[in-house]
Amino acid sequence: MSDLEQWYRVLDLDPGASKEEINQAYKDLVFIWHPDRIPKENERLRQKAEEKLKQLNQAREQLRAYLGNGTAPQANATPPKRPHYKSPYQSSTYARSRDSYRPPYSDYARSSQSQSWQSSARSTYKRNPYSQQPPSPTGDRYPSEPPKPPSPQPDLAGSDFRGANFKEKDLSGRNLSYANLSHADLSDAFLHKINLTGATLEHANLFRANLLQATLTKANLRSCNLIGADLSGADLRGADLRGAKVGSNDRIMVKLTGANLRGAILPDGTIHS
Repeated sequence: MSDLEQWYRVLDLDPGASKEEINQAYKDLVFIWHPDRIPKENERLRQKAEEKLKQLNQAREQLRAYLGNGTAPQANATPPKRPHYKSPYQSSTYARSRDSYRPPYSDYARSSQSQSWQSSARSTYKRNPYSQQPPSPTGDRYPSEPPKPPSPQPDLAGSDFRGANFKEKDLSGRNLSYANLSHADLSDAFLHKINLTGATLEHANLFRANLLQATLTKANLRSCNLIGADLSGADLRGADLRGAKVGSNDRIMVKLTGANLRGAILPDGTIHS
């Protein structure tokens, strides 16, 4: 098996999958395997998840780099006519599709919004059913030059993205500190570990955005839509959330497990102590 075929296998894809299929497969598998979703006391499973996450990151970068050269990888023979990628959410364990996914909010109190924001909730996730490891590479080599290392991503600090469309885009780990994202569409975007320190997100749409461990220190989040967003482990110290949409009928619909809200101005105008 060639190296490229191995990277496709890591992402549960067939050779020849498009960039869009690679990105979607990566998002789905990272959501399942992320160590933050595994109880801290289960050290063995957390180590396994961390190793899997490294493999997923490496596979995506290798395939992105290869496809970026303008030549799509070809299979050794004509592949059978079947879909390139089968989403894990189509199985019995994950019966709901990605479009219908809603983060679990059963652990959040149905009291007033101010009281709910003052406390952090805990969520328990089911053990990942995926245990397949990538096959060991053989002596076979893909008859092509080794893929070039991916180019470093540009620093986007201070950029003007007012009204930009980032729906379902992957901006994980990017530096957008002090950027202007007012009225931008970031719904369903993958924003894991993004740096939004001091950024302006006023009236931005963050519906179901994945903001795991994001840095939002002193960010302007006034009147933005946070319904369905996952802010687990995010740093929201000093952030301004006045008027932000966080739920309905006194029910908080934002995931805040382990989030740091010290000094943040909550949607009702109170300051979190």
